[in-house]
Amino acid sequence: MPPEPSLNISVIIPAYNEAESIPELVASIAAVFSGEYSEAVNDIWLIDDGSTDETEQVVQKLISEYPFLRYLQFRRNYGKAAALMEGFRRAGGKFVITMDADLQDDPREIPEMVALLESGYDMVSGWKQHRQDPITKTIPSRFFNLVTRLTTGIKIHDFNCGLKAYRNDVIKNLTLQGELHRYIPVLAHFMGYRITEKPVTHHPRKYGKTKYGVARFFRGFFDFITVLFLSKYTKRPMHFFGMGGLILTLLGLGINAYLAIFWLLGGHLSNRPLLFLGVLLVIVGVQLFSIGLLGEMLAYSNIDQDKPQIARESK
Repeated sequence: MPPEPSLNISVIIPAYNEAESIPELVASIAAVFSGEYSEAVNDIWLIDDGSTDETEQVVQKLISEYPFLRYLQFRRNYGKAAALMEGFRRAGGKFVITMDADLQDDPREIPEMVALLESGYDMVSGWKQHRQDPITKTIPSRFFNLVTRLTTGIKIHDFNCGLKAYRNDVIKNLTLQGELHRYIPVLAHFMGYRITEKPVTHHPRKYGKTKYGVARFFRGFFDFITVLFLSKYTKRPMHFFGMGGLILTLLGLGINAYLAIFWLLGGHLSNRPLLFLGVLLVIVGVQLFSIGLLGEMLAYSNIDQDKPQIARESK
């Protein structure tokens, strides 16, 4: 179903050394919003993440042909999360679409994704059911999606698909850094937004080469730990640190109690490394409790600064 002419839609495209793909991508997006639906598109933001190819020259030529095309160039490569954040700040449409610049995402999916937003969802994540990528990308991605799905309980098959659709208020309340763009559905879900997914067409890469590397997998893992903590325990740090502290303290006290009984019965502790383990567990457990209490004090001191950013007003 095509979008309504009155809709305002922004498209955000992070790009890094994709000069060959950009003209075809912009033309295909314009084709989706052609004819009577030309007023549906508000702006297309191409965020150049410090490209070293001819991206700037290519886009400058396209701007004269497509008046809704906007261009922002980073002085160096900051990463996809930073590029998306800059696009989010500037997007003026009621609905916002993000997609990659490598021609693997299909702009013809946009109307149906926008229709899902109109039906009441706050975010629609693409699902590359038939992914056209080498096994070096598909296997780690499947593992990443499985772990994220099991850990967070969010029933989405493809968290890191570049093709997503949002209501504008969702992106204005997101804060991304590092590799957190992989976890946008997780962040939005824990903020209370309604999320769904849509199977989308995925094309083989036509130009250039993938920017994926092994290092990104490890960075993504560390950011996964970060996003779990930020989404679940920011307002209750004692629940995170206190549980670990309780387990370690009880375990240490249990070991020390056993050794105390052993000593009272005439045993010698000078050659028992278990004593040092028991003492160490108690010390670490108390430290975790202390960190949890400090976190609770900080969270309480900032409670008045929290804004009701995820409340919905009925009209």
